[in-house]
Amino acid sequence: MDYIKSLQQMIDNSNNIVFFGGAGVSTESGIPDFRSQSGIYHQQYKYPPETILSHSFYLEHTEEFFEFYRKKMIFPEAKPNKAHEKLAELDKAGKLKAVVTQNIDGLHQKAGSKTVFELHGSVHRNYCTRCGKFFDLNFILNHAGIPTCDCGGTIKPDVVLYEEALDQNIIQNAISSISKADVFIVGGSSLAVYPAADLIHYFRGKKFVLINRSETLQDVRTDLSIQGSIGEVLSHISV
Repeated sequence: MDYIKSLQQMIDNSNNIVFFGGAGVSTESGIPDFRSQSGIYHQQYKYPPETILSHSFYLEHTEEFFEFYRKKMIFPEAKPNKAHEKLAELDKAGKLKAVVTQNIDGLHQKAGSKTVFELHGSVHRNYCTRCGKFFDLNFILNHAGIPTCDCGGTIKPDVVLYEEALDQNIIQNAISSISKADVFIVGGSSLAVYPAADLIHYFRGKKFVLINRSETLQDVRTDLSIQGSIGEVLSHISV
């Protein structure tokens, strides 16, 4: 496969790679995405998922928010797949400098990646909206209804909901890493979710690679565009 040879050569010749990943990285671990035909946005609920996953809905219908969140957003049994594992290998080898992810499942860290910028937060961090105390994922899973702190405050997942801004520190760190990279690999993302997708414009390096199951509007900007499974493609790469 010529595209594997091309990708391998790019990786061999670089010690400053940054990976940007979307929902397609996690679907191969059994976590559903949002926008595909089998995704969350195409399923029927009492309210549209975009409404349920909004800051105002969290405030006004907190119990219903958590009912949906526990059923559709948390996958504690999910395990890292071939993509996560290969990226962790590249990290350990000193080639991959950072992972920038739109996912909230923590699978990159579970696989062993050290520098991970989570644009949309993580299900593994939860905090009291009154006193700021943090709680792990098990606390959310093991408490029915609305999880509350000892101080009486409501606990909120540290994930970015609709109507909420992204963490500017994380954004700046991601921009810094992307702008310094000489190889930029985007995987499992249609690059349709903003403002996260805007980050690709900060890349000024040599090689831009895009791996996705379907075409994207950014394919024309790439040095190498591969249509396929991100895990399958990366599994052919040697470190």
